[in-house]
Amino acid sequence: MTDTPVIIAVAITGSVPRKADTPAVPVTPAEQVESTHEAFEAGASLVHVHVRDDDEAPSSDVDRFVRVLEGVRRHCPGMIVQFSTGGRGRDYEDRIAPLRLKPDMGSLATGSVNFPTSIYPNPPDFVERLAAVFAETTVKPEIEVFDLSMLYTAVRMAEDGLLARPLHVQFVMGIRNALPARREALEFMVAELRRLAPDATWTAAGIGRAQRPLHDWALDLGGHLRTGLEDNIRLGRDSLADSNAALVRVAVEACTARGRRPATAAEARRLLTLPPT
Repeated sequence: MTDTPVIIAVAITGSVPRKADTPAVPVTPAEQVESTHEAFEAGASLVHVHVRDDDEAPSSDVDRFVRVLEGVRRHCPGMIVQFSTGGRGRDYEDRIAPLRLKPDMGSLATGSVNFPTSIYPNPPDFVERLAAVFAETTVKPEIEVFDLSMLYTAVRMAEDGLLARPLHVQFVMGIRNALPARREALEFMVAELRRLAPDATWTAAGIGRAQRPLHDWALDLGGHLRTGLEDNIRLGRDSLADSNAALVRVAVEACTARGRRPATAAEARRLLTLPPT
């Protein structure tokens, strides 16, 4: 057991369409800021942001990222803002552009992955170019690991000087065709991360019904948590809650049950070696 406070990341929107049975998913910048503020008040210290033009397509509009960034910084003092560099239907330039706004963090998947009905493309030349933009802007990347090879790629890139240490890694589990939600797999990856990059921090993200067990496993293993409607978007019998704030409260309860507590925004910044606000 560790007494390290837990960074609770909340992924508020995602890149899939908002349907009639998912009314709580925030889409407009105002909705996103309001939902983030509620999650912040509930115990989240990091927000993962996609923006959208409408209910049907992810946005390439940098102005929307600006409005969310400004709103979160105004209403959620010290909260870590992380922009997605993924998303369906965005070309490579669109994926890079938000980093130039200098959020605190951005996502960086170090390889391509087969999603259930599509491919999330991250070819090697784009990954290295994206890493260079992170270095140029001094935005800290969160390494998204959708399969084991992505972990080893990130470590190699750090050894080659393409990624700054200490790394922060997110293990994404429960997506069909990618990493299954199995505790043994998480334990192995965490052990490898500690062996290869002992100064690294890590988060676990469980998709759909995998979200709740991933909370417990990550807490047991000394990691941090991600929750939010992006990962648990279908309301109904498999859902933990019907809003981002309610999902954060579920994560907080998991922390309490494991004898840990949520990190404040200031603590989260120190844990991730980010500058104070």
